[in-house]
Parts: sequence; C-alpha cells; structure tokens
Amino acid sequence: MAKRNDNAARARRSDPVAPPAPLTAVEGDAAAPMALDRLIHERVRLAIVSALAVHESLTFNELKTLLETSDGNVSVHARKLEDAGYLRCTKGYDGRVPRTEYRLTADGRAALERYLAHMEALIKRVGGG
Repeated sequence: MAKRNDNAARARRSDPVAPPAPLTAVEGDAAAPMALDRLIHERVRLAIVSALAVHESLTFNELKTLLETSDGNVSVHARKLEDAGYLRCTKGYDGRVPRTEYRLTADGRAALERYLAHMEALIKRVGGG
C-alpha cells in the first residue's frame, strides 16, 4: 500500500465529508483482478457508497428504501463502511423521531473512484477494448 502524504491526510481529517461531485477517472490495474477493494465489492456496500456519491446525504430510511433491503442489512453494511472511514454517520432527532444520516467521506469517494477504475480496466481487458 502506498504511503499517504501527511499534508493530504491532515486536510482530509479537517474536512472528511466530500460533497457530491462527479467521479474522476483514475488508472485501474486489470493485471491484478484480486486487488479489488473487497469492502466496496460487496453488493449492498457498493450500492450504499454509489448512492452517497450522487447525494450529499441520505437518511437510514432513504437508504433502506432505495436499496430495497432490511434494517439489519443497512445497519451492518453501513457500520463496516463507517469503520473503514468511507462514510460518516450522524445521529440526531427530527422532533421526537430518531434520525440517522449518512455522508460519503473523501476517503470513501476516492475508494469508489479506484474501485470503478479497476472494474473498467478489467472490462476493457476482457472485452479487448
């Protein structure tokens, strides 16, 4: 794994939530198909990260509805992404109703961009394009 630039790491810590913006192209490595980010590669986690890449934030219920999955699935997979630093969870109340909101972090956006570049490189290699 490449060593992080300390200044870049400090900048991410000061503003860890990335605003929704177009994903940027990065180079992928089709020669290493097993180097996929296994954390994002799982279907529900990929869906969560992808949804948050195009929305500034989503509530727990919005994610559950969008993904058409159970409370447990959203909770478990969002926690794994949060533990990895890919998303931030904020809990609060809307009146008396509990409200959990998720946002993609800068590290999460970068991980998704790497993952998509890797998948694109694999597809080009297999498809001959």
